[in-house]
Amino acid sequence: MVIRAPDGRSITVRYCRSGSLIGIASLFAPRFTLPVSIEAVTDVDLYDVPPGTVLDLAANDATMTDALLTETSERVQAFVEEISRATFATVTQRVARHLLDLAVVDQSGLPVAKVTKEDLAAAVGSVREVAARSLRELRDSRVVRTERSRITLIDTDALVALCSNNQSL
Repeated sequence: MVIRAPDGRSITVRYCRSGSLIGIASLFAPRFTLPVSIEAVTDVDLYDVPPGTVLDLAANDATMTDALLTETSERVQAFVEEISRATFATVTQRVARHLLDLAVVDQSGLPVAKVTKEDLAAAVGSVREVAARSLRELRDSRVVRTERSRITLIDTDALVALCSNNQSL
């Protein structure tokens, strides 16, 4: 999910995985429109369930109501955490986190993020030159290997530590 500023800048606030619910924040607030756009970065199967169907199920099934409340609470917590990360993390930390979020293990057995420097910069709310500098720092530290539109994560532990402990390489 991507939030865009009026001047065109953007930042990715959530990567959805298999089984993720999208739009739950606006389900119980019909006048609220989630200020994000949704972009598929991989092949997806999307199931569009009409809000009325979900609300009817919630009204008649306590298990469904509990599941929706749990999901809504988790989304609020995740957005609060994301605001903190986007506001206080360095660009290199944001790049590391997005690489971890995007990476998929390929045939070599290593996680690979298929992303351009431009797309990565946009996802972290930066510009290509700054994101490229962060990638160079990660590459020089032998944490990633960069190729055209493809970044191989060599040391995921270092990336996780960089993201979670606010430490530098």
